[in-house]
Amino acid sequence: MVRFLTALLCVAAALITTAAPASAGAAAVADGGFETGGGWRSTGTAGAAFTEPGGHSGSLRLTHHASGAYRVETAQALTRLADGPYTLRAWVRSGGGQRSVSVGLRDCGGDDARTELPVTPDWVEITVSAMVTRHRCTISLFSGNLYSDAPAGAWANFDDVRLEPGAARLAIRGADVSSLAKSEAFGGVYRYADGRRGDALAILRRGGLNYIRLKVWVNPADGYNTKTQVLAIAKRAKAQGLGLLVDFHYSDSWADPGKQNKPAAWESLSFDELKQALYDHTYDVLSALKAQGTTADMVQVGNELNGGLLWPDGRWDNWPQLAALLNAGYDAVKAVSGGTKVVLHLANGADNGLYRWWFDNAAANGIRYDVIGLSYYPYWHGTLAAFQANLFDVASRYGKPVVVAETAYPFTTADDDGWENNVTSAEPYPGYPATPAGQAAFARDLMSIVRAVPGGRGLGAFYWEATWTGVKGNGWDPADPASGNAWENQALFGFDDRALPALRQFGRR
Repeated sequence: MVRFLTALLCVAAALITTAAPASAGAAAVADGGFETGGGWRSTGTAGAAFTEPGGHSGSLRLTHHASGAYRVETAQALTRLADGPYTLRAWVRSGGGQRSVSVGLRDCGGDDARTELPVTPDWVEITVSAMVTRHRCTISLFSGNLYSDAPAGAWANFDDVRLEPGAARLAIRGADVSSLAKSEAFGGVYRYADGRRGDALAILRRGGLNYIRLKVWVNPADGYNTKTQVLAIAKRAKAQGLGLLVDFHYSDSWADPGKQNKPAAWESLSFDELKQALYDHTYDVLSALKAQGTTADMVQVGNELNGGLLWPDGRWDNWPQLAALLNAGYDAVKAVSGGTKVVLHLANGADNGLYRWWFDNAAANGIRYDVIGLSYYPYWHGTLAAFQANLFDVASRYGKPVVVAETAYPFTTADDDGWENNVTSAEPYPGYPATPAGQAAFARDLMSIVRAVPGGRGLGAFYWEATWTGVKGNGWDPADPASGNAWENQALFGFDDRALPALRQFGRR
């Protein structure tokens, strides 16, 4: 490994080099690409911080690595900053295995802040924001309390570090709780992490969440996920101060990329009648929500629309009719509340080719919407780096904010209801074991990646079916009371009904 030391390292040294003075309000980072060796000072284990070829851009990158256990921090202090919020951006990679490895801002006058590096062999950009109150702030590439604390052979790379005025925050920290009403009807119980029993929505709110998502079916066999339950849960959610996303499936059961079946009552309708039925159903649910004082904040017109909706009329190979149906839904939403945001939602969140094809066609056919929604399950949909690249691209290409409408990760490989789980691997995605800590790390890193979307267009994410625990009777098939739940090992509540550590991570701004 070729090494170009950025500075002499000394375990005892704690001095940080100060960057050249900048004019008030500037946030210039000296040698943010680690090309010249200026501006940075590393302290800790000698030789554990160095530059080498293979940067994200340019020739070199900063690496933290040693053949033995090590601790190291690489830092740079900036002075003469205008007071106010700032965001540190850095492109990073990590092989994992460290106790902790982060980028952070410290000694800014307010609280220190840091963001952990995701486990990824590919470059991703992460951010962290802090308030400057004393005209100075220190950029710190570190782990643990002050130093990178890593076992032998663990590595992390850093490049293209910059500091920008303004804070990168997530407006939406949400959870899909569509299964909650049925779970409670069949005896489901929810507890805080300390074991106290509580209302599931209150527990989510206390964990930092500020939104819920509820799906709507038209006439399901079990009578759940209808307007009745949506109204009841929405009233409770709004009383907790939670925002509301309503997800219309336009089906009597699940609608997703593999199936977009019409409701039975709509099967024989002509296309014009079908379009009117979609409008009327959307308007009916949303106007009832508004009438009870719980107006929807966001609405999905369709769920995972990769192949369209209401097949065959609105299938992917008939864009004019697909557009007419989606615009009918848009019009219904805006007729109830002009301020409610309309989301168009696809699955396969790391597939940029899919998103360009779909939203290019949407633009060509005049489809109206406000927000792009994505499903991203890392064990099915691709790497964190590919997911981030797609987020960045679609937000820029279409000029729309993006929100992760669905994501989740297992906290165990065990089963709680006798129905085989959808995900059973001990490490479904490299670097993130199926443990409470692994689930929490994934939640943390997923939100970090969304937070980094440029221009503040990363709205946030919804954790899918956070409350779908292993309650007998609350199975996946509305037509089969004996069906079980293949998702309880990915809920945000454990088999003991207690909130898991991932809740706190998912609720971080």
